[in-house]
Amino acid sequence: MLKTIEPNIQKITEQNRIFYHLKGEQDGPILVFFAGVHGNEIAGVKGLNKSLKDFDSKTIKGEVYAVYGNIKALNSAKRYIERDLNRVWIDQGLENLERQEKLLNEDKEQFELLYFLSGILDNTKNPIYFIDLHTTSSKSLPFITINDTLINRKFSECFPVPIILGIEEYLDGTLLSYLNTMGYVSIGFEAGQHDDALAIENCAAFINLALSIAGVIPKIDKKTLKKSQDVLKSSSEHISDFFEIIFKYHIRNNENFKMIDGFESFQNIKKGELLAQSNSNSIYSDNSGKIFMPLYQKSGEDGFFIIRFVPRFYLWLSKFLRRLNADSLLATLPGINWKNKNKGILVADLKITRFFAKQLFHLLGFRQKTIDKHQMLLYNRERVSNNKMYKNEIWYKKSHKF
Repeated sequence: MLKTIEPNIQKITEQNRIFYHLKGEQDGPILVFFAGVHGNEIAGVKGLNKSLKDFDSKTIKGEVYAVYGNIKALNSAKRYIERDLNRVWIDQGLENLERQEKLLNEDKEQFELLYFLSGILDNTKNPIYFIDLHTTSSKSLPFITINDTLINRKFSECFPVPIILGIEEYLDGTLLSYLNTMGYVSIGFEAGQHDDALAIENCAAFINLALSIAGVIPKIDKKTLKKSQDVLKSSSEHISDFFEIIFKYHIRNNENFKMIDGFESFQNIKKGELLAQSNSNSIYSDNSGKIFMPLYQKSGEDGFFIIRFVPRFYLWLSKFLRRLNADSLLATLPGINWKNKNKGILVADLKITRFFAKQLFHLLGFRQKTIDKHQMLLYNRERVSNNKMYKNEIWYKKSHKF
């Protein structure tokens, strides 16, 4: 029988948005955990309380922050109040935020998070890590989502869970994508189903490992580490491969969408399989692969994703090409030009790019966003990655699979 989370949490106010700040006696890295960016996902909050209560300034090297995301939504146990706080971190929205006369709830939450982030980023040159803790509406193995940069890959593969690439190509305005544009290690951890008590255990285990891997608690108890690794290995069914998103079903305004009952993330599906109903019309899969994050709640625009396994050779080849800065070759092709070379942004004519497989862009580190029927933007996060910030960290120098 499924053991569920008891939803009671203490009333949260703006004054205690930072519900943990542990500062060690030694200078060192900064590790920031966000929890409750979606207010109906409280496993991250409970996992942080479970893990961080055992540490103090004598065990910490550097700093650890635990930060509430959407406070009003957390208090209301809703995903959001007026709009999704994890879809608003885009350049135009951030620029408009300062000019708005009337702020929505999520605007106010975003303002406070930006104020916190500016205080962190402006006052240290030490390595900084951002981890956003989430859960899913459907039953799922725990997994990591990342913007596909080499530093995110290297850090993520230290954890014994599946790693999902390419989410930034399908979701606009996520907090982690915003942080990735500034080059920091930024990863999301999905701990399991919203109301499954195991999600709290997965969160706490992941937090313990992150504290150790980032070097914030270099002498964490070996039994605690072993137990944390075992929890995640068991929960993830010993799967720690890379997967890539190849499809997303986007729910339109006023669409009556309903997943067919019984799907779980990472479940195998076949081309032509019935997945959902939309306004009484059947939705069949156009691809074989694995179903990923099927929607079993009323709020949200992401109906389901489909993912596929990423071969090791592909990961090795992409690393090799990126280290050669092979992305510069794209800008020599007709119809493709740098929009902002420092930020790694190309603008491309769709008449040209339709002759290239999407996998080529992915190999070189680019993810694409269509502007209109004539052009698309290609974003390369490798060009802005703060590799120098992390080059002396143990996990960075360690030999990895890819």
